[in-house]
Amino acid sequence: MERNPWFTSMPRAQREALLGAAELIHVRRGAMVFRQGDPIHAAGGGFYGLLAGTIKISSLRQDGREAILAVLEPGNWFGEITLIDGSPRTHDATALETLDLLVVPPDAFAQQMRDVVFANAMAAMLAARVRMLYGLTEDATLRSLRARVAHRLLVMARGDATQSVQLRRTLMLPQEALAMMLGVTRQTLSKELNALAGEGVIALGYGRIELLSLDALQALVSTG
Repeated sequence: MERNPWFTSMPRAQREALLGAAELIHVRRGAMVFRQGDPIHAAGGGFYGLLAGTIKISSLRQDGREAILAVLEPGNWFGEITLIDGSPRTHDATALETLDLLVVPPDAFAQQMRDVVFANAMAAMLAARVRMLYGLTEDATLRSLRARVAHRLLVMARGDATQSVQLRRTLMLPQEALAMMLGVTRQTLSKELNALAGEGVIALGYGRIELLSLDALQALVSTG
């Protein structure tokens, strides 16, 4: 959990209280942590902290098309929206690998929220996610596809939802998953990635993307 900027920003007392309220569970690969529409008190529900493995946050349309909103990595906490507003889960959460997962039950989460320091930390988490969503909306409405691809690669370099201050240059990410994040076909994304590779901005490998020039990616985002 020390990898996550949000978690480490809290005072030690709140971090220890959160961990102390959590139960460790194991989730097999391919299993659903929760489904879109699950109620607040669904079995095994709560506020989650990811210790090991990766999770896909996605939505499935009636025609079978899937949109991937985020890929969560170890250190991330998630699932707070339903616990705060009492409404059903907004998306599916699927284990891409075997997971070690901390679960803070709804009642224990409500108890933590009575602490003003923790409540303020949760407000900061939600504010960061709103900023990210605004950025994605701006991408979809104002930026070219090339700039959208560049922006998403930079977001993934910071751990997607983690948004670490440290950027990594190797993304272990299938192109199909990136296409689902951007809402484009695999073929359309491949064209854009190959163009970036031809310009020496990235290098492509099996299931991975190497970011060769972060400055060039940022310039694409800035010019739109």
